[in-house]
Amino acid sequence: MNTALLVIDVQQGLCEGEHAPFESPQVIDRINRVSDKARAAGAFVIFVQHESGSGYLEHGTPAWQLADGLTVAPTDLRVRKTSADSFHKTDLQAVLKAHDVEDLIVCGMHTEFCVDTTIRRALALGYPVVLVSDAHTTEGNAGLSPQQVIRHHNDTLTNISSFGPLVTAVSTDDLRIGT
Repeated sequence: MNTALLVIDVQQGLCEGEHAPFESPQVIDRINRVSDKARAAGAFVIFVQHESGSGYLEHGTPAWQLADGLTVAPTDLRVRKTSADSFHKTDLQAVLKAHDVEDLIVCGMHTEFCVDTTIRRALALGYPVVLVSDAHTTEGNAGLSPQQVIRHHNDTLTNISSFGPLVTAVSTDDLRIGT
């Protein structure tokens, strides 16, 4: 299997409080279903965790930990990052190369920041991407509701063709891995 699932920033501090993203518990449930499918197909599951040097999301703090309810297997890999781009100054690209990964499945938080940036970088690096259309989320912003941001990115990212590889948006239920 030459596929890896990237689960981006599904961390406790990003899933609770007044700024919790839209349908966070439901999205975590869908991510668990996607992760189960990936493991069953022999794909790699990689949890990407954002961190800061101090304070909020500092490495090792309760807020930095993977979110409550998220299913993690002993075989899953982890990557630490400090920017919206999961490839920037991380070992993600080396991990993917070491495992001969050729295509990616992406889900996680926050849609318009880390999910979007990582997908665009993956395309630039030559990876086709499946975006799990109902397994990424956001808080939204002053101009757009979370649902509008999610829908916008599902539509926008699947229309990028300039890198060569493409993004396909597929729901959790319709996702097929290795078939």
